[in-house]
Amino acid sequence: MKQEGRSVRLVDVARAAGVSPSTASKALNDAGSLRPATRERVRAAAERLGFVSDAGARALSMRRTFIVGLLSTDDVGRFSMPVMLGAENALTVGEISTLVATARHDSVREQHHLRTLVARRVDGIIVTGKTTDARAPIHVPVPVVYALAPSTDPDDISVVPDDAAGVRMVVDHLRALGHRRVAHIGGRPDQNSSRVRLAALQEALAAAGMELVGEPLFGEWSEPWGRQAAGLLLRDRQPPPFTALVCASDQLARAAVDRLRESGLRVPHDVAVTGYDNWEVMWAASRPPLTTVDMELERLGQRAAERLLGEIQPETGADTGPRGTEYVAPRLVARGSTIADD
Repeated sequence: MKQEGRSVRLVDVARAAGVSPSTASKALNDAGSLRPATRERVRAAAERLGFVSDAGARALSMRRTFIVGLLSTDDVGRFSMPVMLGAENALTVGEISTLVATARHDSVREQHHLRTLVARRVDGIIVTGKTTDARAPIHVPVPVVYALAPSTDPDDISVVPDDAAGVRMVVDHLRALGHRRVAHIGGRPDQNSSRVRLAALQEALAAAGMELVGEPLFGEWSEPWGRQAAGLLLRDRQPPPFTALVCASDQLARAAVDRLRESGLRVPHDVAVTGYDNWEVMWAASRPPLTTVDMELERLGQRAAERLLGEIQPETGADTGPRGTEYVAPRLVARGSTIADD
C-alpha cells in the first residue's frame, strides 16, 4: 500500500524487499547479476508500495540529471577503488547514477574527461587519487568534492583519512602490550603519508614516554625496501635494540616480518610488527598475519558523496559540514604480528 504523507523512495522498496538500496536499484532497472527471485521480490515490493521512478521527469522539474562524475587520477586503483565503491553505494541510495573516468596522472586526459562530464551535465564531481598528496583544484561550473587526495585550496571540500589518528592507535596498542622501544620503516619521504605518519609516531611516542630507536628509514613502498630496511635496523645485533617495529605500509611490514624471521627472531615474541592500510593481499600473506590500520576508504568515499549531495541540494538538509578538510577516523585491526596466539 502506498505510504501516506510522502512519496515512496527507493530505500522504502529495498527495506520492504529485504535487500540493499543498490540491489533494489539494479532489480528495478534490469541491471547487474541478480537472481530472478530477488529481482521479482523487489519488483513486487515496488508495486505493493506504489513506487514510481521517473528519473527523466524528475530531472526536468528539478533541473538536475541525477548523474555524478567520479574522476580518479589513479592508474592502479588500490586506494581509489574502495573510495569510488563507497561513493557509488551512497549515491545509489539517492537514485543517482555515476560516470567513472580515469585520468592516469595525465593532465590532458583529465581535462578531456572534465569537458565530457560537464557536457553530460553532471550534477557534481568527486575527484580522488592514488595518495593523500594534495592536488591542484579543478575549475568546473558544478560542485566538486575531493576524496583521499585533498585540494590545495583550503576553501574546497576535501575528505581524507586521519593518518595521525591511525598512528596514535598503533602506539597506544604497543604501549598496552608493554613495548617501550620502537623502530620505524617508512616509504617515500617526499609523500604526505610518510611525513604525517612519522610526525604522528614521534609525537605519540614522546607523549607515551616511549623511545624511537635510531633514525627513521625511508625508501620505496615496496617489499624489497622493507626487507632491506629491516636488515639495516638489525645489523646482526642480537637481541635487537627495539621490541616493536612500526611500518608505514603493509608491504613494508610483510617484508620486514620475513627478514626478522630469517634472522632467527620470533614475531611477535621477540619483535612486534605493525603495518598500515589493511591490504588483505599483504596482511593475510604475512606469517603471522599483520596488525595494521584500516583507513576505512569505503566509508571515506561514502562521506565524500554525502558532502557532494549536500552541495548539490543544500535545501534538503543534508549534512554539509564546514568547508575545508574533513578527516575520516581509521580503525586498528589487531592480529598475530603483535599478539601471540600462545
